[in-house]
Amino acid sequence: MNKDNKIFRFYLKHEEMINYLIAGGLTTFISIFSYYLLRFIINDYYINTALSWIIAVTFAFIVNKVYVFKSKNENKLLEYIKFIGSRIATLLIELLLMFIFVKLLKINDMIVKIFIQVIVIVLNYILSKLYVFKKEN
Repeated sequence: MNKDNKIFRFYLKHEEMINYLIAGGLTTFISIFSYYLLRFIINDYYINTALSWIIAVTFAFIVNKVYVFKSKNENKLLEYIKFIGSRIATLLIELLLMFIFVKLLKINDMIVKIFIQVIVIVLNYILSKLYVFKKEN
């Protein structure tokens, strides 16, 4: 690819962030698609939701480790535990914010959901960069 190309230079300058957004889009697709497929096997939307979350978070861990943050850390299990823990933390934050804004303040749930997704995406990125896939000095 031509390094004088503006798009290529933009990509190189923002590679991590762009790859993170692509990985997030793919993770969302995996979550929805796995939930869809699980519906044919298990007739319980709670179980299907939990399983699709596990599948999506596992996929997200792999693509974030390999393609986004390019982690060379040998302790994959510790990274995975940190990743799951940080995703559970942001899930709890999301649930708390939904409760506050929807249940207590009576704001439209879809508006709140969209707003909170921005917060969750940013928090997931920060936690992944500074905690889970922290570069060794």
